Amino acid sequence: MIKYALKCDQGHGFEAWFRNSDAYDVEADEGRVVCPVCGSTVVSKDIMAPAVARSGALSKHDRAASIQKEIAKVARKARERIEKTHDYVGDKFPEEARRIYYGETDERLIYGEAKGEDVKALVEEGVPVAPMPDVGPPAEGAKPPKKVN
Repeated sequence: MIKYALKCDQGHGFEAWFRNSDAYDVEADEGRVVCPVCGSTVVSKDIMAPAVARSGALSKHDRAASIQKEIAKVARKARERIEKTHDYVGDKFPEEARRIYYGETDERLIYGEAKGEDVKALVEEGVPVAPMPDVGPPAEGAKPPKKVN
């Protein structure tokens, strides 16, 4: 796989991955490389610095551990934001999500608990739901969410 820095004829820069350099050439010639900003198919490679391994670089294991740590950090921040900006409705989540979706109560942001079959039913009904990031146990001293009835 190879990642190229690209630029469209309107000056928008973006990156894209290709199987190899020949794959980029074929896709670009066929107009299948598209600017995500404006939709232009007139795209060319942009200047980019190569990624060069330096001595003392991290091992694959250390890089994977570092990436996992960064993902956990981002997930924790996302969860903290949700907890600050959404109402916690506990195990009443499926019922409350439906009431909001069908206009039976005021629209607001909520989070809570739901069983797998309840989530599946919500999705099949078209009720927009998404899982919260699982970041392990709450941080020491963290307060439990305030339940809103």
